[in-house]
Amino acid sequence: MTVRVLVVDDQSVVRAGFAAVIDAEPDLTVVGQAADGAEALELARVSRPDVVLMDIRMPGMDGLTATRLLTSAEPPTRVLVLTTFRRDEYVFSALRGGASGFLLKDCEPQELVDAIRTVAAGETLLAPEITRRLIDAFATGTVGPRARPDGRLDVLTGRERDVLREVARGLNNPEIAAALGIGRSTVKTHMNALLAKLSLRDRAQAIIFAYEVGLAGPGDPNSPS
Repeated sequence: MTVRVLVVDDQSVVRAGFAAVIDAEPDLTVVGQAADGAEALELARVSRPDVVLMDIRMPGMDGLTATRLLTSAEPPTRVLVLTTFRRDEYVFSALRGGASGFLLKDCEPQELVDAIRTVAAGETLLAPEITRRLIDAFATGTVGPRARPDGRLDVLTGRERDVLREVARGLNNPEIAAALGIGRSTVKTHMNALLAKLSLRDRAQAIIFAYEVGLAGPGDPNSPS
């Protein structure tokens, strides 16, 4: 099955470069190119892409606004943000806006096409550097609101809270299994359960939620140092 991709960037040479890399893959195809967020919304409505490759800073409607609108529409479109900007607030805003992934533009071509496939499959994709920066930013309080009580935590079992806390440290399922001494399939079961109970879409939103409600953060011995 071919994954349909819409490329959004205000620089034509960048769009062309991304399109060439994507179209070289037998299972990926570029169905449109847009120079700003407004054009991206219109093309997405017409071409129905599986994944939108989105730049953040563009004239007119920026990528953050376009991402929020695309992911809140019916049916929602999955967005992979690709940018040169490493500022923490961009990462936070993109993920809060519903982005399914976040990569830096200096990634290798293979990383890009693999990321598109991952996002198209319904998974979340964060470059390791991005995950670490997001977690560090929350842990130091440089992005995001202050931790606040949230009654939704009460619906989680103790083990589900343990898994969520480890997710907030940036661990993947095998690492969580090793840390908690449980099987990988058990971790996946707990992860699916807590996402459903908390009405969260993916791991990125789970990380944000954990720090927002104070389950992980400064002073937590389990938080990143």
